[in-house]
Amino acid sequence: MGKDRPSKLVLVDSSVLLSFLNIDRVDLLGRLPGYTFLITDHVRGEVLNHYEEQLSRLGAAIREGWLRETRVEAPAEFETFLELFRPRVLGVGECSAIAAAFHRGMALAIDDKGARKAAAKLSAKIQILETKELVYLAIDAGILAVEEADAIKGDWETNHRFKLPFASFRRA
Repeated sequence: MGKDRPSKLVLVDSSVLLSFLNIDRVDLLGRLPGYTFLITDHVRGEVLNHYEEQLSRLGAAIREGWLRETRVEAPAEFETFLELFRPRVLGVGECSAIAAAFHRGMALAIDDKGARKAAAKLSAKIQILETKELVYLAIDAGILAVEEADAIKGDWETNHRFKLPFASFRRA
């Protein structure tokens, strides 16, 4: 069939990352065909500073190659990061992920509504993926059964204060 298509690069914010770290299923991201997921050093720092239990899971995900780490250090990226962070509305992880996605032309995995609005205001061209869309991609790829996805949804709602506005991942 020709050469494999290159992976779509996706910058992952803390909100999406923690959804998968909390249930120890970052492998779902790493196994999605056609996608490569990255986190910024700022996102890793948020996990390091606030989520001790998830830190070892993050380390394992990086070692397994399910995630790659990148730094926001190019002057233009850092300038955008500061512009986003100055109002003190968004966290450093959100600001770094948005800035890197914007300047690198990557997709952005982020759940926070305010952060999604800030990214869209910066550029309508940034493709935004929410946690629920990543789960649907895993279902479509055959990595996750609908019943497993619904069990994950129940775990998020019961144990991690993350609610999705639908009853099931089963499509009508």
